[in-house]
Amino acid sequence: MPNNSKRISRKRKFSTKASNRIAARCPGAALLLLAFVCAACKPKQPTLTLLVWEGYADPSFIGGFEESHHCKVVASYMGTSDELVAKLRGGSASNYDVISPSSDVAASIVRAGLAAPLDVSKIPAYSQLSPQLRESNIVKLNGQVYGVPFVWGPNPLLYDTTAFAKAPDSWSVLWDAKYRGKISVWDELSTVYMAAQVLGYDKPDPSQLYNLSDAQLDAVKKKLIELKPNIRKMWATGGELTNLFQNHEVVIAMGWPLMTNELRKLNFPIGETIPRENTTGWIDHLMITAASSNKELAQAFLAYMVEAQTQKKVSDVTHYTPANPGAAQFLNADEKKIMHLDDPDAYMKRIYFWQDVPRRPKYNEIWNEVKAAQ
Repeated sequence: MPNNSKRISRKRKFSTKASNRIAARCPGAALLLLAFVCAACKPKQPTLTLLVWEGYADPSFIGGFEESHHCKVVASYMGTSDELVAKLRGGSASNYDVISPSSDVAASIVRAGLAAPLDVSKIPAYSQLSPQLRESNIVKLNGQVYGVPFVWGPNPLLYDTTAFAKAPDSWSVLWDAKYRGKISVWDELSTVYMAAQVLGYDKPDPSQLYNLSDAQLDAVKKKLIELKPNIRKMWATGGELTNLFQNHEVVIAMGWPLMTNELRKLNFPIGETIPRENTTGWIDHLMITAASSNKELAQAFLAYMVEAQTQKKVSDVTHYTPANPGAAQFLNADEKKIMHLDDPDAYMKRIYFWQDVPRRPKYNEIWNEVKAAQ
């Protein structure tokens, strides 16, 4: 084999001399070259991608994780549980590392193999989470845990306090003819559940809301079609409903505590109540997608998000109740009451938490027929 060592040595000497000449004659170019070399050597900053509900990636708490883990967190937002499932099943799962499914689809995501199992020993705050939420089987399968409870809350009735002298006490107010063109409902199955409550299908067993018969669904469909003259718009995002109230297009709607918080920040006269029929609600979990290429970083993110101090910051933004009761230590008495941490068990009794809906396609069919009705 020919000896190339002398040639290589000459090339290196020539390269060094050439670089020295460039540096001597053109110091600006030398600095540019140095910057280019340093940039090439610098390790690429990892990016963690989220597909979550609005309010779950606010810079006020995401920034701390980005700084401590030298990464970038990028979030996309979903408007419904069905949108999340469609994206995961439609080939987009690898686009996301962390998702925040609610209690109506979390179990089906686990069963479909779309979530990765967690090592809860690497989530120090896991044992601090509410036992009622942590011990639920929603995100467990074959002895493994696939998600951590994050926050929970209701779908309350929101109203403009200038239009109502006192809080409405029933969902049936939405059908009052005096509010023609002045109400909004969520473009989601929660509106189906709400109409079923008005018809009394949650008695004696609230879980019936998620197991309605064909005859009950037909009655719900008829009831919702009767509501359509009163509907100004069906909202799909929290920002959309906030704008509807701000612009005085609506005076009452089903919403989220997040919108109540946002409108109060804007000094809008918004009220929030759970009517006498009670309401549906959700327990949101954080999961890592099975297709994620950043599972270790994602696991660290989950651990960070359920720490008591982070949970407090999340509640500041969303006004949802944190899954980690330890967040209460960072709240004053008024804040604890607003977050229902003063008596969470009593508050939970007013909420019929979303469950897996065995006939979800049929529910969606009914809801689409309502939307299409003239």
